[in-house]
Amino acid sequence: MAVLLCGGAGYIGSHVNKRLYREGYQTVTFDNLVYGHREAVKWGDFIQGDLKDQNAIEQVFQKYDIEAVIHLAAYAYVGESVAEPEKYYCNNVANTLNLLHVMRKYGCRKIIFSSTCATYGEPERVPIVEDMPQHPVNPYGASKLMIERIFRDYEKAYGMQYVVFRYFNAAGADPEGEIGEDHDPETHLIPLLLDAASGKRKEAKIFGTDYKTKDGSCVRDYIHVYDLGTAHLLGLRYLENGGKSDFFNLGNEKGVSVWEAVNSVKRVTGRDFKVVSAERREGDPAELVAGSEKAKQKLGWKPLYGEIDTIVEHAWKWHERKRG
Repeated sequence: MAVLLCGGAGYIGSHVNKRLYREGYQTVTFDNLVYGHREAVKWGDFIQGDLKDQNAIEQVFQKYDIEAVIHLAAYAYVGESVAEPEKYYCNNVANTLNLLHVMRKYGCRKIIFSSTCATYGEPERVPIVEDMPQHPVNPYGASKLMIERIFRDYEKAYGMQYVVFRYFNAAGADPEGEIGEDHDPETHLIPLLLDAASGKRKEAKIFGTDYKTKDGSCVRDYIHVYDLGTAHLLGLRYLENGGKSDFFNLGNEKGVSVWEAVNSVKRVTGRDFKVVSAERREGDPAELVAGSEKAKQKLGWKPLYGEIDTIVEHAWKWHERKRG
């Protein structure tokens, strides 16, 4: 039996693929390569296709005996979602319904879904735990929350079993250096800082220095992409062993400010670079830090690479290898 990874050629998906394949799973990556990279699919089988095409999804289920689906395929640029909400609701929500329709048709009842801490919106307090109110402030977060609600209804009506992971800030790269972060456009802080350290960018920007945080900059919870991969492996085993459908935060439970990330990059790379202050970005909460105790207790998950310098070190090694 095989595990289908929708969006498995992307940043997180490729790391999940490696973790599952190394543990003996037959993996099948299904990706339209709009943002994913064919060269990142180094393990298992690859099929190029789009979730908007039900026939293409059906062909995968006809060819393989799919045991479970890991659904990572989504558009994920917050600003773009505000400017083009239709694009996000069509791709993220409607296409997920296509996938679920085919899963039901072929009797596949297990799915692991990549959600986001953006479903919480402006949190009432930190750390954020799973039962806190979800009030997303942009269409990207809203699209993910809609899918979470769809899963609840599909379980009740059709017996669909799910594990939903609400990621905090994915960062880092494969510790063995085989795969890493390669977005176009790049919007994530750590690779942008690494670009500045390498001279690819003339400066790094800090959006907002007047937040009510420890140093005035935004605080985020950075989770190593390897540890995200491990969580998906454990989530799959949890469903295989009869675990009940549930929602889990995935974060390190440590808040790292933008200034702290800047200093970490300077330490790890041994390079100085220009940093400039810019206006706050609309919709940026001051602080997002996970409470991940539920994943630790129910899944036996424990982050292996929790220190920001280690996360940056792995990302830097990949960054320099990619450039070389």
